Amino acid sequence: MLNQAKLSAFLPTTDAGRSRNFFEHGLGLRFLQDDGFALLFDANGTSLRISRVPPGFVPAPFTVLGWEVIDMDATLKGLAKSGIEPLRYPFLTQDGRGVCTFETGDQVAWFHDPDGNTLSIAQHVHK
Repeated sequence: MLNQAKLSAFLPTTDAGRSRNFFEHGLGLRFLQDDGFALLFDANGTSLRISRVPPGFVPAPFTVLGWEVIDMDATLKGLAKSGIEPLRYPFLTQDGRGVCTFETGDQVAWFHDPDGNTLSIAQHVHK
């Protein structure tokens, strides 16, 4: 049924201006519009709506949005140039870059958006 439908992603924000700056300039997503309810971005063909929510929003304690990247090192360097640093988790083994490499060879790094939403980048080993 939905296997032929285009996917849309949603994130909450309490500060649309700050979020627009982060996603447009920090992550390089193409800003499409602000309809008063949400900011709309093009995330490589996927619609990303950053919805306005009232103050007091508490972010989920897990990853809510992620990107599969081809080159982890280049992506981390690009994020660092925008002032975005990976999160460190005491319960995971992460290298000096902040990357966790799993037994499969998959690599993942996490970071926060301005509202504390946990985002990730992942480089997968496809077999």
